[in-house]
Amino acid sequence: MNVIICATQVPFVRGGAEVLVDGLREALIAAGHRVDVVALPFKWYPKEEILKSALAWRLLDLTEANGMPVDAVICTKFPTWAVRHPRKIAWVVHQHRQAYDWFGTPLSDFTNSAEDVAIRRRIAEIDRRGLGECVARFAISGNVAARLKRSVGLEAEPLHVPIRLEGLEPVAYGDYILSVSRLDRAKRVELLLEAMAEAGGDFRAVIAGDGPEAGSLRERAASLGLSERVRFTGRVSDAELVRLYNEARAVFYSPVDEDFGLAAVEALTAGKPVVTVADAGGVLEFVEDGVTGLVSVKAEPCAIAPALSRLMADEALARRLGAAGRERVAGLRWDRVVARLLGHG
Repeated sequence: MNVIICATQVPFVRGGAEVLVDGLREALIAAGHRVDVVALPFKWYPKEEILKSALAWRLLDLTEANGMPVDAVICTKFPTWAVRHPRKIAWVVHQHRQAYDWFGTPLSDFTNSAEDVAIRRRIAEIDRRGLGECVARFAISGNVAARLKRSVGLEAEPLHVPIRLEGLEPVAYGDYILSVSRLDRAKRVELLLEAMAEAGGDFRAVIAGDGPEAGSLRERAASLGLSERVRFTGRVSDAELVRLYNEARAVFYSPVDEDFGLAAVEALTAGKPVVTVADAGGVLEFVEDGVTGLVSVKAEPCAIAPALSRLMADEALARRLGAAGRERVAGLRWDRVVARLLGHG
């Protein structure tokens, strides 16, 4: 089967969606399909550019390419599902959240102006039409599926994302808490720093990833007197990332209403408990308080600090929670994802 994966591209930015596309491409090839990725740049500023991006996708007809029929297209993020194809399948990573659930928060730049209201309305129309044309709709989590239902009234079947990293296993339970994410406001990495200062002690943290908040996070660590206890690695190789997971005591991952939470699944695969918060969204589909990790009721340093201290003081607890987490994610497999995605239409 000839399959095209449709993806958006923000130059020089790589996150969970890009990892998903890579993993899906590899899995489709392994299943014997001919696969390629079509990616168009996505720009959200000024806001009118959002509609231009959607129009670019709508003008694209992928029914055939280079004289060959395209049997299916798999759309991943807004506005890829505006593309034209008779067998269009959606695996929704997320919508343009600034126009929906992030509206009215510091994470959105939309206002109540007439212009912004009109653009938000058009975004919803694009989602409703493009996703409504799909022969099948999946979402990377129950959380994303619920958002889709609330925002545009469309159903989607949750289909979780397997990991790509190989070699994850509980090699050791070291003396550091690991954080793996893009360093932006939505990931709330500053909570780890502030909780460490609240908890005291001498345990360390390793923060892997890069992003626009990297500089301010380093400054925050210094202002809290944590410079000797926190190491910022920047982006690391897959091999180094596997080592960091395998040797950590636990993983901190507490984003704002996350779509899925690939870092949490990677951590649990490595047999490491995850410290998160009750408003972390899709992360909570795998992290259960006292079972596969520790979930703080509030996203506040004083609530998170005791969880960090407990795990650093009790290796047996970390091992028990990690073992349960490893078992919970064991069924996530790419061959199953491919079978579900292509088993329609």
